[in-house]
Amino acid sequence: MIKQLEITPNLEALFGTRDENLHLLEAGLNVSIDLRANHVAIEGAARDVARAEQVFNDYEYLRKSGYTFHNGDLGSILRVVTTDPTASLRSLAEAGRQRSFGKRPVQPKSLNQRRYIEAIEKNDMVFGVGPAGTGKTYLAVAMAVAALVNKQVNRIVLARPAVEAGERLGFLPGTLQEKVDPYLRPLYDALYDLLDQEKVDRYLERNIIEIAPIAFMRGRTLNDSFIILDEAQNTTSEQMKMFLTRMGFNAKAVITGDITQIDLPNARRSGLIEAIDVLKGVNGISFNFFDESDVVRHVLVQRIIHAYDDHKQRMEQQLSLLPVAAPVESIEPDVAQPPLLEQ
Repeated sequence: MIKQLEITPNLEALFGTRDENLHLLEAGLNVSIDLRANHVAIEGAARDVARAEQVFNDYEYLRKSGYTFHNGDLGSILRVVTTDPTASLRSLAEAGRQRSFGKRPVQPKSLNQRRYIEAIEKNDMVFGVGPAGTGKTYLAVAMAVAALVNKQVNRIVLARPAVEAGERLGFLPGTLQEKVDPYLRPLYDALYDLLDQEKVDRYLERNIIEIAPIAFMRGRTLNDSFIILDEAQNTTSEQMKMFLTRMGFNAKAVITGDITQIDLPNARRSGLIEAIDVLKGVNGISFNFFDESDVVRHVLVQRIIHAYDDHKQRMEQQLSLLPVAAPVESIEPDVAQPPLLEQ
């Protein structure tokens, strides 16, 4: 089947740099798109052609309604559309606009990110587990900002364990707040990206937004709050249980972490790993897992994560092929014992 669509001057923005978005649609929807002088010819199975045509129609509708895409969001949304048959360009764009994340729209850039956002909307406790750069923390902060702006909660509480790459607070100069600020900087960065700096500073001053090490959570009950625990792989079992039991009425909690980057002295005692095992059957808790295909940082980050995963698998295979040493039997020396001395 071949479908021809007229090209309007404003439609060319959909094509992307060097027609990269068209190539993405061709690969994802299994169609062939041929650019002509004044129209686009889409060739493929009827169902696939219809989905590609819907993308063009949705883009034209969004353009006429005043919607604009930022920082490569269009390509990211198209990746979701091509991997999820139930998704459409218009529905994803309008869902991001309806959430009101502050000063900028936030769109899921992969299918797992979309499921993550939907899980946060539907559940009171959500775990986001995966490698660096998959948007776990940023999307959680964006959902917290949306809940605060829409008056669904009265405050945001952001917590992190103060354990990083073998260092401890004692190595840093200054007061306690000056010591912990470097560990919490990624949370500040996300807030300043989503809200005006003056508003963030005012919220911090009034404790509408609170950022603190996880140790400060003990003994508290957090009502009407959106609570985020970042870098949860560096919590101990005791810390994780303490944090999970802080939830009060009308509270929502998101726990994010990467179990491949545990900085605890004993990685087996990670509270995140234990929580995944203990809570996997609890009703009302959602677990969302990311992989390198969800990385939204520089393309090299995705390749680096993939390379480390391959290296880990090779090392495990080599260890499995090593011969197992036979147990050493205890052999009594054949030496005559000296006679006992007579008393």
